[in-house]
Amino acid sequence: METTVTTARQLGLTEEEFYSIEKVLNRNPNFAELAAYSVMWSEHCSYKNSISWLKTLPREGGKLLIKAGEENAGLADIGDGLGVVFKIESHNHPSAIEPFQGAATGVGGIHRDIFTMGARPIAALNSLRFGNLSDQKTQHLVSGVVHGIGHYGNCFGVPTVGGEVYFESCYHTNPLVNAMSVGVVEAGGTVSATAEGKGNPVFIVGSATGKDGIGGASFASADITAESAQDLPSVQVGDPFQEKKLLEACLEVIPTGALIGMQDMGAAGIICSTAETSAKGGVGMRINLDKVPKRQKNMKAWELLLSESQERMLMIVKKGREAEVQSVFDKWDLPCSEIGEVTDDGMLRFYMDDKLEAELPAESLVLGGGAPVYKRDYKEPAYFEKIKGFNPEKIVVPADMRRVAEEIISQPNIANKRWIYRQYDSMVGTANVSTNAPSDAAIVWVKGTTKGLAMTTDCNSRYVYADPFKGCMIAVSEAARNIVCSGGTPLGVTNCLNFGNPYDPEVYYQFVYAIKGMGEACKKFNTPVTGGNVSFYNQNPDGAVYPTPTIGMVGLLEDIKNKMTLDFKSPGDRIYLLGEVTDDLGSSEYLHKICGVEFSPAPHFDLDAEFRLQEVVSSLIGGKKINAAHDISEGGLFITLFESASVNNLGFNVSSNGVTVRKDAFWFGESQSRVVVSVAEADSNDLEASLQKTGLPFICIGEVTNGDLHVDGKEWGNISNWRERYDTVIEKYMNAYHAE
Repeated sequence: METTVTTARQLGLTEEEFYSIEKVLNRNPNFAELAAYSVMWSEHCSYKNSISWLKTLPREGGKLLIKAGEENAGLADIGDGLGVVFKIESHNHPSAIEPFQGAATGVGGIHRDIFTMGARPIAALNSLRFGNLSDQKTQHLVSGVVHGIGHYGNCFGVPTVGGEVYFESCYHTNPLVNAMSVGVVEAGGTVSATAEGKGNPVFIVGSATGKDGIGGASFASADITAESAQDLPSVQVGDPFQEKKLLEACLEVIPTGALIGMQDMGAAGIICSTAETSAKGGVGMRINLDKVPKRQKNMKAWELLLSESQERMLMIVKKGREAEVQSVFDKWDLPCSEIGEVTDDGMLRFYMDDKLEAELPAESLVLGGGAPVYKRDYKEPAYFEKIKGFNPEKIVVPADMRRVAEEIISQPNIANKRWIYRQYDSMVGTANVSTNAPSDAAIVWVKGTTKGLAMTTDCNSRYVYADPFKGCMIAVSEAARNIVCSGGTPLGVTNCLNFGNPYDPEVYYQFVYAIKGMGEACKKFNTPVTGGNVSFYNQNPDGAVYPTPTIGMVGLLEDIKNKMTLDFKSPGDRIYLLGEVTDDLGSSEYLHKICGVEFSPAPHFDLDAEFRLQEVVSSLIGGKKINAAHDISEGGLFITLFESASVNNLGFNVSSNGVTVRKDAFWFGESQSRVVVSVAEADSNDLEASLQKTGLPFICIGEVTNGDLHVDGKEWGNISNWRERYDTVIEKYMNAYHAE
């Protein structure tokens, strides 16, 4: 069947791309071939609108063992012959249409990226964004997404140990669901996603292939509209028990030495895995699609090529060792079929019942090969003028700070997320050491060693909206700060870059400057970017979502006994505020939600000051000078104090006496590079002497109490009353939804 420009457009390709495909093939592509290019050249697979800027990020150095983009996930050395493998990816559009399966398969897909490299996943995290929680549609999405994450992760047997959840109106139509997985692998146990050796057999293992998820990569590269529900076949269906068997079978096959390479079948399915492994090895493949195990009858060649059915892997096996691989998958009762072989001419040839259905140069399909690369125009967003016009003097300092604190603690962005995280199994595997004694980052024990891995996901997208460059630097810095406050040393970054339509110059400006900010901060903290995911086309009818470059970061604790927790320990302990106190309200939860200010600058931030603060905090923890550390973020100083006190039902008596900034900025401002620490009264002089030597600004703001709160000399009640308010905000919304 001859294809046309119209067909290409219907598949998401431009006219220029259609003609470049004709030039590559030196003929008109048939429908299967054009469909293959449509998914492989989609933004989701080729990063065609982003790769030129992604290449500016620091992609090697530190303790990385591979450069960014070389494999399915990042790999860093943690010593003792072990490496940590980690990655974060989005599943936004599927979750907007079918929240349960969209989120569930996002979890499954990111875990496959980890074990396809030979690592065993030991922890999962997520970063979620929804609309206004009082809206019934948002409640529906929250319920489905959380259920999907919990169902897949709990059944698969990997603990969900951390994450973040935000609620902003801009995410009403297009929620963001970003999933992160972290695994551990022994040196020499990694597997490359590479095909080599003419005549080596190619296998597909795992689940049978169906029509679910066809065109999912292209679906992920399109705007969500009122008609998007018609794209339900683009949403994959997951089976966590099948994936658990696949994990064990893959990790059992690797030590046999029978594998050449392995690649999971995520976005774009068979066409993607065959193209990427072939292009990487400089080879081709002959694939017999009729030998692919199917769960639906009469599937066409292009449907088999593009299906994103879950829990599948492509394996390239050493010729003569097929039986070893087959026996392992027979043991785990999983389909395992030889579907073709490696060739040496760089061509992918797909046959159906001996009929040639598609013939494509592997290199022409992939990122770094023939996939197009674009640099889009960008310009400063018009709304920046409103931000520049913000005047803090027009915000009247409230007379009743307690009332403001009660309102802030009741905001869904601030309130306890227990309704969500209680649906996740955080203890399976018995390695999570943060459950009863929380730290700023989740900490997971590396079994068989004294080591711990600290991990976190971070991004305040309102900061990035206000200033993409500074806001993304803050996202990286907060991730590093969380790891440092937990006693760890940051190792590397994986990112999930969620933005609107890249053809909008103002959206592309946000993307470009966020990348620039990320690069600056990652260089400062020596945390190279290992890879991740770009998700464009996150739009609402009124425009794009907030620019949301989610940062996933992993750090190392050489001895897990030296971890630092955020909870105040005993009444009478002294409370110190480290870092500069500034008269700053910019982009705070207080300013946005309580004062109703939509446009304000990003909070005060200085990268050098941030780096110095983290050096000092790390030194204090290493020298056992403090007994708690908690960074200041959303909600400001008061929320940080409350979170540190509430863990053990303690309180605090604190004062802003001697501080010259406005009271609302002191208690609720979100100026960066600040940490609250506590220390036993007997050790306070020693701490102060140590801090004075560093030159870092600090003040003693009060002490820990038995449970009562006193702020600037006023009685604010008992911690139990505040906890009741804080703990029940989200579940009241969600319980009301489920009661209907």
